Amino acid sequence: MIENELHLRIIENKDWATVLFVLSFVVIATTKSAFENRFADFAKLIYSDKYTNIYKDSSNLKSGFTISLFFVQIISLAFFIHLSLSLFGYASKSDWILYIQIITFLIFFILSKYLIEKIIATAFNIEEFIEQFNLQKVTFRTYIGLLLLPINIILFYYDNISRNILIFFICTVLIINILTYLVSIKNYQNVIFSKLFYFILYLCALEIAPYYFMYYWFTKGIA
Repeated sequence: MIENELHLRIIENKDWATVLFVLSFVVIATTKSAFENRFADFAKLIYSDKYTNIYKDSSNLKSGFTISLFFVQIISLAFFIHLSLSLFGYASKSDWILYIQIITFLIFFILSKYLIEKIIATAFNIEEFIEQFNLQKVTFRTYIGLLLLPINIILFYYDNISRNILIFFICTVLIINILTYLVSIKNYQNVIFSKLFYFILYLCALEIAPYYFMYYWFTKGIA
């Protein structure tokens, strides 16, 4: 007599990720439709500075175009962090609770940093410069977030991704971030040199220290 053993098949729930991916593309499509010319210039950001030259006024930081694509950037970046943790064995890619924690932390971190920057910029009388500087950083990082979106989809739905490929993507993102930051500094070098002391304080307090403490906290947490 042959005994049949029943094994419980565990199916990971990925519907929540699918909803977020679809929502991201809906927001992108809606933004492209509402700001057709601006989106066309934004899409050429990788090889043209037309967009940053036209939309460099600080008021663009709070425009509907910037806010809607920033929303997509947050979703994409949270996915990239989540998937990186899962591929290195620190989490499960289907853990939606962890994803919520990551995206909540990102929103809190970015908004807190922005508010502190506003306070310091007002105190140092460099508010207009910081607004424009932040606009450029947000623009480049939003562009990176959109480029990461299809990569996130591949990493999420394909289970046999090599860690070396992920490391390559992480290094590429870090290098692009550094390069775009240097481009932003170059574009505002005249203003920076005129307020060099304040900019160094700003750089140390809000551009280096927060990421150092995040790295220290993360490495101590997984040790």
